[in-house]
Amino acid sequence: MGRKYLALAGALCIVAVTAGGCKSSEEETVKNIKIGVTLYDQYDTFLSEMMTEFTEYAADKEEESKVTINLEILDASKSQLTQNEQVKSLIEKGCNVVCVNLVDRTEPTTITDLAENNNVPIIFFNRELVAEDLERWKDLYYVGADASESGTLEGELAADAFKENAAMDKNSDGICQYVVLEGEAGHQDSIVRTEYSVNTMVEKGVETEKLGYAIANWNRAQAQTKTAAMLTQFNGKIELIIANNDDMALGAIDALKASQIPKEEWPGVVGIDGTDAGLDAVRNEEMLGTVYNDKEGQAQEMLNLAFAIATNGTKENIPLIDGKYVRTPYHKVTQDNIEDYENKQGAVD
Repeated sequence: MGRKYLALAGALCIVAVTAGGCKSSEEETVKNIKIGVTLYDQYDTFLSEMMTEFTEYAADKEEESKVTINLEILDASKSQLTQNEQVKSLIEKGCNVVCVNLVDRTEPTTITDLAENNNVPIIFFNRELVAEDLERWKDLYYVGADASESGTLEGELAADAFKENAAMDKNSDGICQYVVLEGEAGHQDSIVRTEYSVNTMVEKGVETEKLGYAIANWNRAQAQTKTAAMLTQFNGKIELIIANNDDMALGAIDALKASQIPKEEWPGVVGIDGTDAGLDAVRNEEMLGTVYNDKEGQAQEMLNLAFAIATNGTKENIPLIDGKYVRTPYHKVTQDNIEDYENKQGAVD
């Protein structure tokens, strides 16, 4: 099956095999199910790649089970109000289950109330809501990974590189001078990834000094602009750039390429997600490493859970924690094991 990367423009309806999106039918049986999805931002690279995997797994599941799976995937364009309306619309169209990539993790109440009042289960994914909110109703679930683990592994990547490569310590003071590119201000994943990455470096014996940080909202272009400013501000003092995701790490690399700094004098750059472009940067020795966020595993687990819910099937083979959570592990990616993860991505090509 060829990889079908999505160009999600506006509200995109993807339908496997049959037309009709999420429109209900009196003749519908377990042989025809409807799954709605709403994304916080269709232009998020990780989400786009995850949705490609999700649609391909849905097609595979359809062929295996002989159940028609209709998908409708919508973009909330970073608006919680828009997302609330999308969930309402998907429920009204008769979706058996709705998968929600929350815009604002602290504001799921409208969605959970809609779900409970209409008895339509919700699978939240990738952007984790507050634990107490997931307990509001029995048919709320979460599929994703542990942000603290990603920060820990990113810190290990950075610490190992600093200890093994003396050239990273530009001023030979034994201290790693670093800057941070953070996602959204106040967002849990941003805070946790930053905290755990730096704390892990210290725990692994690397003394650190924070020179500065910038909010780049998970965005490559914003990260390029912010990094360029910090390169000027700190004028050769930066030894490490810690980015909360690969897109921002790549933005830092774009800024370095546009600067007058020779590549051998670049600060080290580490990221999180293991996107296609992020893996390319590791292979090209532009990034020290990235932390692989298992989009294939998350897509498959979310599809399996949604399918089980929609068909009233068993959840016995789904690795639910406390009956609510499915968590996939992160993995460190460096030059030493890059081929393993490129092969993983190519497995569905």
